[in-house]
Amino acid sequence: MLTILRIRNLALVHDLTLELRPGYNAITGETGAGKSILIGALNLVLGDRAERGLIRSGADSCAVEAVFDINRVRGPIPRLLEENGLEPCSEEQLVVKRTCSATGANRQFVNGSPTTLQVLDSLGQWLVDIHGPHDHQSLLHPARQLALLDAFAGLDTARERFGRLAAERRELERRRLDLGSDDQTYQQQLDLLRHQVREIEAARLQPAEDQRIEQEFHRLSNSARLLQLSQAALSCLSDDEQGVLNRMDVLGKVLHELRRLDAAVEPLHEAEEQARSALRELQTGLARYADHVELDPGRLQELEERLNVLQSLKRKYGPKLDQVMAFGENAQQKLKQLEQRDGERARLSDEIRKTDEALWEAGQQLSGQRQRAISRFNRAVTRQLRDLGFHQSQFDVQLASLSRAAVTAMQFPSSGLDSLEFIFAPNPGEPPRGLRTIASSGEMARVMLALKTVLAAEDEVPVLIFDEVDANVGGETSAIVGEKMRQIGANHQVLCITHLAPVAACASAHFVVSKRIQEGRTVTEVQPLEGSDRIQELARMLGGRSEAALQHARALLAHAATLSPKASPERAPHQRQHED
Repeated sequence: MLTILRIRNLALVHDLTLELRPGYNAITGETGAGKSILIGALNLVLGDRAERGLIRSGADSCAVEAVFDINRVRGPIPRLLEENGLEPCSEEQLVVKRTCSATGANRQFVNGSPTTLQVLDSLGQWLVDIHGPHDHQSLLHPARQLALLDAFAGLDTARERFGRLAAERRELERRRLDLGSDDQTYQQQLDLLRHQVREIEAARLQPAEDQRIEQEFHRLSNSARLLQLSQAALSCLSDDEQGVLNRMDVLGKVLHELRRLDAAVEPLHEAEEQARSALRELQTGLARYADHVELDPGRLQELEERLNVLQSLKRKYGPKLDQVMAFGENAQQKLKQLEQRDGERARLSDEIRKTDEALWEAGQQLSGQRQRAISRFNRAVTRQLRDLGFHQSQFDVQLASLSRAAVTAMQFPSSGLDSLEFIFAPNPGEPPRGLRTIASSGEMARVMLALKTVLAAEDEVPVLIFDEVDANVGGETSAIVGEKMRQIGANHQVLCITHLAPVAACASAHFVVSKRIQEGRTVTEVQPLEGSDRIQELARMLGGRSEAALQHARALLAHAATLSPKASPERAPHQRQHED
């Protein structure tokens, strides 16, 4: 539900925080007080186009922030947040914020993370339905109407089964298409795969082979220089009188004479012997290294050719050797499948045929169940419409099913074989039309109220907002509108902007919108009403604050206190599943 709505610098609002309550919330006030600003603020935070004229005069920007408690929301809110890289909800609180500046720069956030208007719109479709002049109405979409009829009839399980079969069918078709759609394409795929497999197999690749060969190639390609350097080092050690080892002999004789004359030189003589030993080890190591340096042009050419082969394969299938080897294994598997194409295609075609039969049967059953539910659904909605003043209206559901021939030429839709639209004729003699074509916002709001009353237990959108629901309504009908609002409030949070006291009296929470002058500026405020303040407001709505109006207001509240909201005006959802 919507727990907090904060508005800053929007139209006549300076800084307003509205804390809403569960159930039915009525919003009243004088004409022009600014009740529509609340609807505009919600539309804005749910992704509607922003206009610079919305910003309060003298301000640089406006902001709207809405906090939703999603504890009981059945829509896929967590999945939507994850898919769009947004922060998850903390303690089941979803925070949506939008700011608009006078320069035209707009920013929007969900749980503190920046996001797009498209994401706000996607979230809004699962959070709020606004019925009135500024529509945000999921019920106008035929696909949504079909889902609601299925929920009303308890057909969710049958619909999900059909959807699973349709998904299996699409996967089988994809696998069949992967085998090639015509002989020319098939032959081209075969030739390509055979070439790739032969090329990779002929190379007889070994793991990490390229690294070992590169090291050997580098060493062999520098062998002449390596031999030259090692021999030069040996010459430095022992070739002539200036060789290091020969000079060490001279040094040894000098230190020996020193030691004979002075025993204190003994440590220096020992150091000389250690140095001489280390130099002889160095000489031995260099000689061994020089003996092993190969000058083999033939081997060098072999390594170069092998490296060229490996580099070529990595350019085509790499860029690493292990990726080339994996590519070869995958190509070999695909080649095996293609070479068995005819048998595999025949098997898949047989599976598709069997799945089509199962889909057709499941679709026919689903269509029959929907058709049987329509008359009951029509009666339920018509009863609600008559309560709301449409005594001679006509409501119907148009259900069209695909033929077998049409289905075989296309993919099975996940929702079944049917398309559906709610149609309505408010006045006798008028032809029924789709709900989206109804011109009167008052008529539209009351039709939506009737549908919402019938579908209250099944509709997944938690917040319902009705604006002008009482247009052209009076007398006994207005009391019924209030009762239905209260009834829907048992399953949803309802916000109703109304001018009728009987409608407002049924609310579990009542807010009044008013204007006042603050520092020479007009400011819109919203205040919750309790006790005598609420009676005064209801009396004002009844035409004055006379004693008769006050008594009437008290009577309306007393009557509302006796109302007992039900979960649904029809049978409980679990009962419906056994009636079709």
